Amino acid sequence: MMQLRFILLVSVALTLAFTSGPSAAQKHYDPGASDTEIKVGNIMPYSGPLSAYAQIGRTQAAFFRMVNDHGGINGRKISFISYDDAFSPPKTVEQARKLVEGDEVLFIFESLGTPTNAAIQKYMNEKHVPHLFVATGASRFGDYKTFPWTMGWQPTYQTEGRIYARYILEHHPDGKIAVLYQNDDSGRDYLKGLKDGLGEAAAKRMIVAEISYDLTEPTVDSKVVALKSSGADIFFDEASPKFAAQAIKKAAEIGWKPTLILANISNSVGAVLKPAGLENSKGIISANYLKDPTDPSWKDDAAMKEWAAFMDQYFPDGDKSSTFNVYGYATAQTLVRVLKQCGDDLTRANIMKQAASLKDLELGVLLPGIKINTSEIDFNPIEQMQLSRFNGEYNELFGKPLSGEIGTQ
Repeated sequence: MMQLRFILLVSVALTLAFTSGPSAAQKHYDPGASDTEIKVGNIMPYSGPLSAYAQIGRTQAAFFRMVNDHGGINGRKISFISYDDAFSPPKTVEQARKLVEGDEVLFIFESLGTPTNAAIQKYMNEKHVPHLFVATGASRFGDYKTFPWTMGWQPTYQTEGRIYARYILEHHPDGKIAVLYQNDDSGRDYLKGLKDGLGEAAAKRMIVAEISYDLTEPTVDSKVVALKSSGADIFFDEASPKFAAQAIKKAAEIGWKPTLILANISNSVGAVLKPAGLENSKGIISANYLKDPTDPSWKDDAAMKEWAAFMDQYFPDGDKSSTFNVYGYATAQTLVRVLKQCGDDLTRANIMKQAASLKDLELGVLLPGIKINTSEIDFNPIEQMQLSRFNGEYNELFGKPLSGEIGTQ
């Protein structure tokens, strides 16, 4: 009898060890995570000069509502706390501190802008709080050695600039280039990428004008007039949405008809090309990594149908002609993958570990052939783009996905 009792006790002990014990032991949380919730912080320019990008944050909020309606992530609901910084770096610092020290979020996701993210990058890394998938392509946000708690998402501006250089050298080897760029790290990164891609000799020979603008300026009209006077027959319009649209429209008004190359950050049909005038925008060259919702090539595409259905149900007021809403959807999908990979280890260190462990991740709204890859020494998830030409209705793709690395095909 005692032997039977002993066997039963051992059996019960083993059962408890393999059911209750390990599952509880496997759960690891940092501030912002629990059995029921994951707090995600976000900072967006819901007001100010870059408010056109606000729909990215609104799309992400809608996506997480959808995720929560379907049970959340591993049974946990996402609490998405998003604040406005009006694209003002001091305000970004204030909002980041509020999110980390007040709301105690697990991490900050997709904070938008180069100068704004630069203002909080050191703080986030000193606090060891993930500064994840920042919404900017500036190269400093892929510097895993100096800032191991910061990671980008989209292709870098230098990568994109080198891709445009390849196009120019192949199709306009004798061209004269005028550049309008934003007076911050993003604009300088674009310019550096263009020059690196052209090569030192070609850059000196081909770039005949470089003019920067500040976000506090009301218009860039006078700068476009000055660029035309340079005699350039190629215009690289590296400007944020409001100013990009102004530049396109002004070039048309003064009868300047260069080959116009538009930075990806502003190639949204709904947010930029329509306000600039569809006829004025016809022929614009740009680089892409997301499917354009205005392109009829994707009308029967399963992933774009899912995106459209999501928009109809969760963000019916959103502009379905804007790639900004596709961008918000794709970044939110990427975060969901990372959180699923984390399982019950929702520590800040594991968030970064899983974000740096994405292998050939294919999102349906990315262009075919473009995949997300990261590692502990690669904090630039997307590194390929495909060129397009605006035909008056949509950005028509041509060629194949290109890498911006020098010496690659």
